[in-house]
Amino acid sequence: MTVITNIEDLRILAQKRVPRMFYDYADSGSWTESTYRANESDFQKIKLRQRVAVNMEGRSTATTMVGVPTAMPVAIAPTGLTGMQHADGEILAAKAAEKFGIPFTLSTMSICSIEDIAAHTKAPFWFQLYVMRDRDFIERLIDSAKAANCSALVVTLDLQILGQRHKDLKNGLSAPPKLTLANIVNMMTKPRWCLGIMGTQRREFRNIVGHVKGVANMGSLSEWTAQQFDPQLNWGDVEWIKKRWGGKLILKGIQDVEDARLAVDSGADALIVSNHGGRQLDGAQSSIEALPAVVAEVGSKIEVHMDGGIRSGQDVLKAWALGARGTYIGRAMLYGLGAMGEAGVTKALEIIHKELDLTMAFCGHTKIGTVDRSILLPGSFPV
Repeated sequence: MTVITNIEDLRILAQKRVPRMFYDYADSGSWTESTYRANESDFQKIKLRQRVAVNMEGRSTATTMVGVPTAMPVAIAPTGLTGMQHADGEILAAKAAEKFGIPFTLSTMSICSIEDIAAHTKAPFWFQLYVMRDRDFIERLIDSAKAANCSALVVTLDLQILGQRHKDLKNGLSAPPKLTLANIVNMMTKPRWCLGIMGTQRREFRNIVGHVKGVANMGSLSEWTAQQFDPQLNWGDVEWIKKRWGGKLILKGIQDVEDARLAVDSGADALIVSNHGGRQLDGAQSSIEALPAVVAEVGSKIEVHMDGGIRSGQDVLKAWALGARGTYIGRAMLYGLGAMGEAGVTKALEIIHKELDLTMAFCGHTKIGTVDRSILLPGSFPV
């Protein structure tokens, strides 16, 4: 029995247990994957200042994200096809998040529907919206999120068109998977996954199939995305969505200070500094490198969050020190889910929380709210 001590252990186990096309979907970026790699490696360049002989009793990592109390400044990021990493994946991840006391965000491109999550959890969750050409469908999605008592809407702005992801193209990514010889051979080596998927009815995009005119099945994800995602998305659409939604609004995909200013002008409650996990514009800045300039520009006017590359509690603490008032984990959660289902997601959260708590203490703090840039070694972080 392998002792799981960090997120990398969960990744290795997920790689063994999840069919190749779905593992590759989670664990890859676009083009050369340089931004995908930089998201992680740029965290390693930031060095911490260790402090000693400080009373370390009574520690707390608790804070709020858009007014929602959270056990640590971490939410589960919206990730497409989560229910293909493990049967009923979104439900299991939402349950783990609820028990841990952090927000869960459901993707538009989820396998389990908004209604599925609402039926299996009590805590209000967040819903992530992609803007489609079919505005009637968007209105119905927003209404479904309202009916499910979702407490925030996360609008993704950086996927009007799909970045080229070579592994997905080579694997012929689809949900459910096409039964090609290569896929069948690969899935035969993943009996635990196959049994789970055979035991659930949730095998397609349940927010979409049957809800969009003319979409009886998804076929190719990239083909449908090309037809449906709206390349004309603009700030006027954000205004329309905000009015239609009427609740807490978070804008995901901001990398540039100009866009950060426009996000403030839109009246959103928070923005997420994000490059879509390195899956869209390859060659863009890493999220942690882009964060300080955005915080300096708009941090006093809007709550700034970030995602991309977080694999440890130390990464969470570094992002907080640079001004992020919330972080999101996508891959770290998916590795846990693919490895061990709900227990794996819980394990990922426990690992990140323990690392965050201990690192905060070693840096001389007992409350996350008092942590600032002074915990970082000057010259080791982006200004």
